[in-house]
Amino acid sequence: LYAKSINGDAFSDEIKQQTIDLIKKDLGQIDLVVYSLASPRRTHPKTGVSYSSVLKPIGETFTNKTVDFHTGKVTDISIEPVDKDEDIANTIAVMGGEDWKFWMEDLAKAGVLAEGVKTVAYSYIGPALTFPIYRNGTIGQAKNDLEATVPVINDILSGVNGRSYVSVNKALVTQSSSAIPVVPLYISLLYKVMKEKGIHEGCIEQMQRLFADRLYADAIELDEKGRIRVDDWEMREDVQAEVAVLWDKVTSENIEDISDIEGYRNDFFQLF
Repeated sequence: LYAKSINGDAFSDEIKQQTIDLIKKDLGQIDLVVYSLASPRRTHPKTGVSYSSVLKPIGETFTNKTVDFHTGKVTDISIEPVDKDEDIANTIAVMGGEDWKFWMEDLAKAGVLAEGVKTVAYSYIGPALTFPIYRNGTIGQAKNDLEATVPVINDILSGVNGRSYVSVNKALVTQSSSAIPVVPLYISLLYKVMKEKGIHEGCIEQMQRLFADRLYADAIELDEKGRIRVDDWEMREDVQAEVAVLWDKVTSENIEDISDIEGYRNDFFQLF
């Protein structure tokens, strides 16, 4: 199986060109581009301006439970909302759809995209309890921008009959998700419920289902906004109802018993 890595700033024109050169040399053309990029900072390749993203709610302070998953201590956390629109714009500049568009433009222009190419970018929605910090927060605005880029990329790919998709994935233990307050506690409770129901997926299982059952299925199933949904098992009513009950109950004293925080820790450390 062919695998090559390029180490550098994925937002830069230089790394895009290195990638194109490698594709031309080794492969000729490619038929799939996965865009999965999380970063606290982006230097714009055309203007040289650097932007920093923020993880904050919009409009009002968000207070809820969180956990230090290293110690198992459950506490309340309050996160102040963004105080200027510039922070929202900067977060969109880092984590929105512009760089995905730049990648696909450069790859298309270089002639390295095969007929019928597909590209998929990863997104997340999650439950109502994380909405203030995630979907309705600054990062959610960036994800909205990412999703709005799909028709733009479809135009770019029209010459080779290509298509772009956003896949809404389940809550997974990644270096990015572990940095978002409230989310590690939610994942620890979610995994307890999903494992008991026999529907838990780690990162690899989730991607296997995305490719086998969605992206390369005979007919690609999309939601009303045109997105692929592999968060469907996480968002099942019975799963979310049980998580909500555990959320109200969880404390530092009972977290080891009523959650899968041990599984969370294992997944987290295996990243490294």
